[in-house]
Amino acid sequence: MLIDFFYTLRSAKLPVSVKEYLMLLDAVKQGVVGPASPDGAYAIDDFYYLSRTALVKDEKHYDKFDRAFAAYFKGVEMLADFTKDIPLEWLRKNLELELSPEEKAKIEKMGWDELMETLKKRFEEQKERHEGGSKWIGTGGTSPFGANGFNPQGIRIGQEKGRNKSAVKVWDQRAYKDYDDSQELGTRNIKVALRRLRKFAREGLAEELDLDDTIRSTAANAGYLDIKMVPERHNNVKVLLLMDVGGTMDEHIARVEELFSATKTEFKHLEFYYFHNCVYDFMWKNNRRRFSEKFPTWDIIRKYNKDYKLIFVGDATMSPYEILQPGGSVEYNNEEPGAEWLQRLTHAFPKFAWINPEPQGVWQYRQSISVIQQLMGNRMYPLTLKGLEEAMRLLSK
Repeated sequence: MLIDFFYTLRSAKLPVSVKEYLMLLDAVKQGVVGPASPDGAYAIDDFYYLSRTALVKDEKHYDKFDRAFAAYFKGVEMLADFTKDIPLEWLRKNLELELSPEEKAKIEKMGWDELMETLKKRFEEQKERHEGGSKWIGTGGTSPFGANGFNPQGIRIGQEKGRNKSAVKVWDQRAYKDYDDSQELGTRNIKVALRRLRKFAREGLAEELDLDDTIRSTAANAGYLDIKMVPERHNNVKVLLLMDVGGTMDEHIARVEELFSATKTEFKHLEFYYFHNCVYDFMWKNNRRRFSEKFPTWDIIRKYNKDYKLIFVGDATMSPYEILQPGGSVEYNNEEPGAEWLQRLTHAFPKFAWINPEPQGVWQYRQSISVIQQLMGNRMYPLTLKGLEEAMRLLSK
């Protein structure tokens, strides 16, 4: 099996050598990762970290490795407080369900508490693979648990990416990529829009020629040249940029990178953090180390003065549970709902706005966008030049 895995990594342009592959095989033979359990579940988490350690020698290749690993194994990682692995065989994709709008409308959705309780029962009761059904953890059916099927409100398990944007929890976990702040394509017009927020002050040493004062002083000095210098003018606006990353935001990477690049150029006092879908009790600066290098949101609120302009960047596209429900995050069991943290942030930084890369025409059809708009006091603007100009005009008041 692992020889195909090796060729999958090579096909993904990963610099994996035969020597490293043999090292991985030797580690598996030596029992570094545990054997499959009696019910057929594999220690997929342990194998993921072992193979990444053995085969990947540079952090810049982690994202490629994650994609190749997920493509080959269609694996899952546990993200909630359960102790049972899911056999990979249950999640193998043989078919992908397609339903008509009328058929979709007939499928009932569970509430949050019922969904979580039912998933626990399925873990206890299920013993084999299921496909095309409406009850068990499986594929190609209308069950709320599994992959490549349809349910208006379920838990996505073992699927590479979202299809219907209706999952309230996502079992799969993969590393996100940091936004590239060196992107220049299209950033020029964005910079022009951001300049509405600039507020200049003269700072530092007197290194810039003051032409008007030099002319005035020279004339008053009977024509003898009297050069006058002043400190350079710098934009002293302070910006706190919070960016959604991963999931549905993958569709908007290029445009957000342009915005990020322009923002770093235009604002000298810029601080940025990442979050996923909604802000909770921690954020991060490096997506590869987002679970090991956390920044508590309370610390961020206390660290920066209220004169910082707060800008959220995100598509606000998620399950409403992620905003309103404790434990609603797709990645972990948050103790407090995201709405509480959004209100704390907007209270701490009175000058705030939300920039949404989703086309404004679809906002009315996304319940979560309406919820975020209300929490933002309707200070949500599209990621267009006009939208940016309106947001900057608001923040500059």
